[in-house]
Amino acid sequence: MNEQKSWVPILSLITAMILWASSFIALKIAFQGYHPMIVILGRMVVGSVCFLVFCVQLRQTRIRREDLKYLLFMAVCEPCIYFIFEAKALELTSASQAGLITAMLPLMVALGATLFLNEPISRQTMVGFTIAITGACWLSLAGEKSVSAPNPLLGNFLEFMAMVAATGYTVSLKHLSTRYNAVFLTAFQTWVGALFFSLFLLHPDIALPRNWYPVPALAVIYLGSFVTLGAYLLYNYGVSKIPASQASGFVNLIPVFAVILGFLILGERFTPIQFVASALVLLGVFISQRRVKSL
Repeated sequence: MNEQKSWVPILSLITAMILWASSFIALKIAFQGYHPMIVILGRMVVGSVCFLVFCVQLRQTRIRREDLKYLLFMAVCEPCIYFIFEAKALELTSASQAGLITAMLPLMVALGATLFLNEPISRQTMVGFTIAITGACWLSLAGEKSVSAPNPLLGNFLEFMAMVAATGYTVSLKHLSTRYNAVFLTAFQTWVGALFFSLFLLHPDIALPRNWYPVPALAVIYLGSFVTLGAYLLYNYGVSKIPASQASGFVNLIPVFAVILGFLILGERFTPIQFVASALVLLGVFISQRRVKSL
């Protein structure tokens, strides 16, 4: 029975990674019909509505005053800052390349835990981080401009900055998960995100859409329900059950799924040089995740 339970968080994390990989594809499709900030706002609103199902359970949660700053920091990191960088990144680079940049998140979480939680870091992890960064830079420099990726170098850098925000999110999430369940934490960040992105409607160049584009609109609904609700709920549950460093390691699966989905759905292809650079990213991640003695 206990062995079966131990697989639940693992299966939850794997499913979350598949959904997150699909979000790169869905965002590219949604951006074809709507302004990026409208897409993100729509995603947050759909997710917020979905969480109304848990209203009874959420009302029973008592927020400790000393935790409020950590909750706000978590939500500001992701979805607020994270989605701003990712939305712009996916305007400039391909879904496949953006997905590969996420492979560095486990390394960045390890560094963040060392700096802010005083967790030891191994020399091997640092070597892996360096290799992965090199591969990511090479991947960006080797990116070819296209209609779907007009500036891959800048786009990949912005996706990297999104990973910086995701690092802050993961570290704070692990800190909070000892006192709050996954449903509350996911709902809190979704509602804060909806409020935050609604402020963009004050911008003169951003307005609610007047036209209905079926495929992009369905992509927004998918992002709000399956990704914002489903993926984050599954990920937050997994993080609450196993160590943060181990849970973040599952992010390594996103590049694999993103490349496959980008090829199957969007017809994206890599050059031979980009394949080598991608392998370098994954090699660095693999080296960093091997169990070794800390310094």
